[in-house]
Amino acid sequence: MTSIETGRAETRTITLTAKPDRVFDYLSDARHLPEWAPGFAPAVEHEHGDVWRIPDETGPRRVAVKVAKDHGVVDFVSADAPNLGLFARVVPNLTGAELIFSLFFPAGTDPAAVDAQMTVVDQELKTVRERVEA
Repeated sequence: MTSIETGRAETRTITLTAKPDRVFDYLSDARHLPEWAPGFAPAVEHEHGDVWRIPDETGPRRVAVKVAKDHGVVDFVSADAPNLGLFARVVPNLTGAELIFSLFFPAGTDPAAVDAQMTVVDQELKTVRERVEA
């Protein structure tokens, strides 16, 4: 029998006074990553299809940007391990939008590291809001 492993889930949301399509279009364009997630992606380079390269001290990281506009899905996942990454949803909130970011941490992850990462996520959400509401 195969065992199922889950990790700690953390989700943050922010309300945006912008149309869902505007939020989706901004978020799904990986070229914007350095604007709203500079700690994760100081730069991006398109590799092929939905895969982008992000420079890193140990070599480039490969990230796939998985989108489904009809469902508001914009996931930034490892191209090599697609169950790891940032899972985002853009949903209507009356005439504006709600932006939801979810991350999953392996069991045993230091709670202080999770808290630090989620502080970064809170700032990323605020930055997306600033960009799409401008």
